[in-house]
Amino acid sequence: MTATTHEGRAVPPPPAPGRTARCTSGGFAGAVASEWGKLWSVRAACLCLLAGLAATGFFTFYYASIARINGHPVQPVGNAAAASVVLSQFAVVVLATVAVTSEYATGSVRATLLWVPRRHQVLGAKAVVTAGVAFLGGAGFAAVGTATAWGAFGGRASFDAAETLGQLLAIGVYQALVAVLTVGTAFAARHPAGTLSFAVMLLWGLPTVLLGLGVNGVNHALPHGAGDHLMRLGDDAPYTSATAALIVVAWAAAAQATGLYVLRRRDAL
Repeated sequence: MTATTHEGRAVPPPPAPGRTARCTSGGFAGAVASEWGKLWSVRAACLCLLAGLAATGFFTFYYASIARINGHPVQPVGNAAAASVVLSQFAVVVLATVAVTSEYATGSVRATLLWVPRRHQVLGAKAVVTAGVAFLGGAGFAAVGTATAWGAFGGRASFDAAETLGQLLAIGVYQALVAVLTVGTAFAARHPAGTLSFAVMLLWGLPTVLLGLGVNGVNHALPHGAGDHLMRLGDDAPYTSATAALIVVAWAAAAQATGLYVLRRRDAL
């Protein structure tokens, strides 16, 4: 039954005694749709993708030119795009960081958690959206980078359609996992500086230091070291591509678990 006001408008009846009104959010699908809209409502997402594309184009041209000038052995052309991920992954890191920390900066995270009270759904929705964008963006970066490198290699590269497609997909998968890892880290840190500092150290700083010290064994267990084995063909990986993928998945899962723990234990801000 509905009641009417003196203006003739129908209003819903009050909740029955002992029952409280509940807010429905459309479930996980609604949360994903909401996160998709929020991601594209700011320019940061497009700027990050453009930056990743530019970094890939520049790096692959440089990589292939050096191989041609120095007469390096012929290698799969997709290796140039795989090598460029050392730079382009940070475009994904920034995109995923902004997707989370911008809500803490503006306080809109309160509205998000009110609309989707199940906090694992908030975390999962952001991870799914950013991972999807990162996969498509990463594979797109790699396709453009591969085309750029083919001309710059000047005959110092080989092309096999199946191998190249496999590398493009592997690069997309790695970039998606980097996005998932960053989302978990951002929910744990709740601040862009902390999130970016951790991501830069884990994905670039620590591997560079270990490589300089000759401690390559540890690098094989870090996300980018394993991801490099996943993406690059013809390297001396100490494990299979499937194992490499599982290592990166384990890092992403650990970051998600940490982010969910903090999200559940602490207040919205």
